[in-house]
Amino acid sequence: MKKYKMIGLVCAIAVLQPSGATAQEVAVVSRPDNTCKSSNYLNARAPLRQPYFLKLPVGSIQPSGWVGRYLQLQRDGLTGHLCEISDWLDKKGNAWLQTDGTHGWEEVPYWLKGYSDLSYILGDKAMISEAKTWIDATLKSQREDGSFGPVNKSHGKPELWAQMIMLSTLQTYYEFTGDKRVISLMTRYFKWQLSLPDDQFLEDYWENSRGGDNLYTVLWLYNRTGEPFLLQLAEKIHRNTADWHQNGGLPNWHNVNIAECFREPATYYMLTGDKTMLQASYDDQELVRRTCGQVPGGMFGGDENCRMGRIDPRQGVETCGMVEQMASDEIMLRFTGDPYWAENCEDVAFNTYPAAVMPDFKSLRYITCPNMVQSDAKNHAPGIDNSGPFLMMNPFSSRCCQHNHAQGWPYYSENLVLATPDNGLAAVLYAACTAKAKVADGREVTLTEESHYPFDGTISFTISNLRGKAEFPFYLRIPSWTEQPTLTVNGEQVSVAGTPGKYYRIMRTWKKGDHVVLTLPMKVKTRCWQVNQNSVSVDYGPLTLSLKIKERYEQKDSRTTAIGDSHWQKNADASKWPSYEIYADSPWNYALCIGQDGSVPDFEVIKRAWPSDDFPFSLTNTPLEFKAKGRRVASWKMDSYGLCGLLPHEDAPRAEQVDDITLVPMGAARLRISAFPAAQR
Repeated sequence: MKKYKMIGLVCAIAVLQPSGATAQEVAVVSRPDNTCKSSNYLNARAPLRQPYFLKLPVGSIQPSGWVGRYLQLQRDGLTGHLCEISDWLDKKGNAWLQTDGTHGWEEVPYWLKGYSDLSYILGDKAMISEAKTWIDATLKSQREDGSFGPVNKSHGKPELWAQMIMLSTLQTYYEFTGDKRVISLMTRYFKWQLSLPDDQFLEDYWENSRGGDNLYTVLWLYNRTGEPFLLQLAEKIHRNTADWHQNGGLPNWHNVNIAECFREPATYYMLTGDKTMLQASYDDQELVRRTCGQVPGGMFGGDENCRMGRIDPRQGVETCGMVEQMASDEIMLRFTGDPYWAENCEDVAFNTYPAAVMPDFKSLRYITCPNMVQSDAKNHAPGIDNSGPFLMMNPFSSRCCQHNHAQGWPYYSENLVLATPDNGLAAVLYAACTAKAKVADGREVTLTEESHYPFDGTISFTISNLRGKAEFPFYLRIPSWTEQPTLTVNGEQVSVAGTPGKYYRIMRTWKKGDHVVLTLPMKVKTRCWQVNQNSVSVDYGPLTLSLKIKERYEQKDSRTTAIGDSHWQKNADASKWPSYEIYADSPWNYALCIGQDGSVPDFEVIKRAWPSDDFPFSLTNTPLEFKAKGRRVASWKMDSYGLCGLLPHEDAPRAEQVDDITLVPMGAARLRISAFPAAQR
């Protein structure tokens, strides 16, 4: 289990190396320098702490490769068409469009914050227009007292959770358009919040847990206006939010709350500088993974709520929890500069999240597990902490995930390349893309990244559209899992040895056509999960591997298999949005053969052609397969709840026969065994 620690800025190695006529300094550092002030992007306004990374305005980064393909699938799938099929997004009688509206208070902003970002990234005019319909109505909904949007009350007190989500949508809209109505609405709304007595503020369960989202937007606005009352409101929000800085405990164990809210103390730290607050967010992350997260994939066994004793890898996590964890990791990365948060984000993004949706992005699963051998419409409670058809692929798998999934890949795309306070750029989450940014003395530059990462460890960057020359630092994250990475600049290898878990910093005078190649060697490694029967998972670089199980899909009518609180629009064509049950048509109860030293004997990496459609997260398309050996465990079967049985005891008999088995990237396997019992070769 990794021990999370906050570490300061340390220059590990520095050299001065000529490259032709251009001098360059290459160093290995633990963080960029956040004591500087960017001359190109918004800095933190005193007394707020300067983050280590600054997000580029939405639309600055154009993903290509598989991430770009994922965004297209979202557009053509659920995200892009949910407003046509979800009754919660029906414009007639919608609470965000009409003062007497009756539905959509939470679902609209959940969907819109991802949908609008997706529209800006893709530059899709029709989607931008659709998003603006909702945003304009929101901006016009502000009342005389400063409140806006649907009026919700809980026990006679204002319930503000839905507004927190919409504020996030308005932040991005402002960054894309500069529409000053956003600043006006937020300023008036936050003055109204400040006027509420403490016993009338953030009292309901959801808003109380998630007050950190409100706090984040208040600090966002303060950096733009400097209004002193916002700092007073920030103190009030923290005071009235659930206590996420407890020592050794959490205010509640709802999986989405944990993934979303553990960052609240760190957000407050950005105001106060109190390091105990920052440490609290690290401690929350560690606590959950120590107790319920002894499983591969970056998440934890939460189902809907974590339960003591329910920690086997057959427990899952909501799709909402996945995308909220990714968003939290991205925010924590910008706050702290700590590469750990980038790695956790990639772990979830590559290994857990892809299997939560169908490859065409037209249906999704409410709960997905590291060990999952059947995905059907049955009620599996109390084996999982939900009563209903929560394991099948359905466009209406739940009201929350159905709409909230939309943020996952758009937010990820926006954090691929970040600006640094010292007027540089940083590649922190690797994927093919083109980023347009300002550097040095305001010069505009285009950075093109090409790679099939995480399926390949070679990542190349090319500088273009730069007039003349510009001196600025370029940071490249060195993952903790790699060994002996190499770096070349314009074909010349840099002599600095890269340290895993830190950053390369290349300081040079850049010109158009400069080319950087980072190579991250990937090796096969195993992890042992001691509290879960000493089970073993296998990693190849940032990818975790799963048993390849033959998947049999049975198409179902989505209207008859949707959960009870899902609703279709009257004119929606259900035949275009099918549901699927998935059954295993090959044995899955294998123990993985492991050597005495923890290695995987007879392991073979098979590289296949990159898929022509740029989508690698399916069994038919994955460009990597792996050969290994396994022994069947006869006692390991499905249990009475219709779930993959608990991991067998370490002493449970293994078959004498050794079989050839195939492993695939975990994210490509919608049925999977990712935490294996161990067996001797």
